[in-house]
Amino acid sequence: MAATRPGAPVIVDLLFLLAVAVMWLVIAYQLALALAGSWLWRRTRGRDPLPANEDLDWPTLSVLIPAHNEESVIERTLSSLLAQTYPADRLEILVISDASTDRTAELVATCGRKHPSVRLLEIPPGQGGRGKSAALNTGMRHVDGELVAIYDADNTPEPDALKILVRELLLDRTLGAALGMFRTINRDRNLLTRFVNLETIAFQWIVQAGRWCLGRVSTLPGTNYVIRREILERLGGWDEQAIAEDSELSLRVYELGKFIKFVPSAVTWEQEPETLGVWLRQRTRWARGNNYVVAKFLRRRPRFQSKLIAFELVAFLALFYVFFAAIIVSDVLFVLCVTGLATANLAGPFNVVFVAAIGLFLLQLAHVASFEGERVPAVLLTGILMYFTYCQLWIVVVIRALYEDHVLRREHVWDKTPRFPSPRTGELLPQAAPQRKESP
Repeated sequence: MAATRPGAPVIVDLLFLLAVAVMWLVIAYQLALALAGSWLWRRTRGRDPLPANEDLDWPTLSVLIPAHNEESVIERTLSSLLAQTYPADRLEILVISDASTDRTAELVATCGRKHPSVRLLEIPPGQGGRGKSAALNTGMRHVDGELVAIYDADNTPEPDALKILVRELLLDRTLGAALGMFRTINRDRNLLTRFVNLETIAFQWIVQAGRWCLGRVSTLPGTNYVIRREILERLGGWDEQAIAEDSELSLRVYELGKFIKFVPSAVTWEQEPETLGVWLRQRTRWARGNNYVVAKFLRRRPRFQSKLIAFELVAFLALFYVFFAAIIVSDVLFVLCVTGLATANLAGPFNVVFVAAIGLFLLQLAHVASFEGERVPAVLLTGILMYFTYCQLWIVVVIRALYEDHVLRREHVWDKTPRFPSPRTGELLPQAAPQRKESP
């Protein structure tokens, strides 16, 4: 414990107590979610997500891929979708080339001549460029599937991904949609991509899996999900003003009384930002999109089936700000402990309490990362580096998003994440990834 200083301001002690309480409250909630996610992993580990003795009537399925200048990745994405085990006569793939000025349309058209299930819908420059939601709504008018799957243009879904997601919808009519897991295909590119890899694993196994187990709540990502066509039609499609169209659509699905299930055995691999500038632009866009969704639903005051669902959805929407507050509080605690200002008039091992909180965070991270074959010692080391670097960047993201929304009042415009050179064939999937048939 830090040495006490007689006469230290009482306000410092009160701030310290408040900071400790807030930090442990957040960690306790995350711990409950992590334990629930761990239960899901252990309960289904080793089970085949596609039992051989099932005889299902597979419905028609339309895959929509919005694409703007995606020549560097679109061929790999189409190859992975054509390799799906979903019945080929029940599957159609539509690429919406939204005002592309590169070879995206040419590459898709070439693929379509070889594979009739692949079609191209071109929105020419000058008419397109209105964002992902607008492209998806346009695409919906050109497909007929009973179910609709969404993939970003940089995705590489594993062969059974579509079958696994559709199976969940066939077995449970209360589900409006089912989402899979996304992994980082360029995880080993640099330290930033390693940070993002751990962040996405933790988010999915703690926030998504945990909330599904505790309250049947999960929220759509921007890719690797299947939704019932009838649900989309009842909802009027995607909100074209929303740049976080996945979060916005999730809330409206729950308003209808339907559920969205997290199915981690349905896996896709995607690119993550490899430079800090690209990462900052992407996460600022996410935060601004989240601001829009929060404002929209606060005005509407939606009603959900239960208070638990309402709480979990509100907690999800507040995630950016909860994480922002947790980092600020953690930083305050760190400074107070290091300078010795903390616990001046308080008895107790408060410094130990702070260190224990950080340790618990690291253990949670290492535990869920081990589900995906990550090595625990490496995760612990990377996690420590993340706390002092990557996590601090979220302060910049949230402040920047609030500044652009409420000071500059910038229009919400879709800003596509730049792509990086695709991995060579031999390095497509990181070797640390476990075999998915042994995962939940």
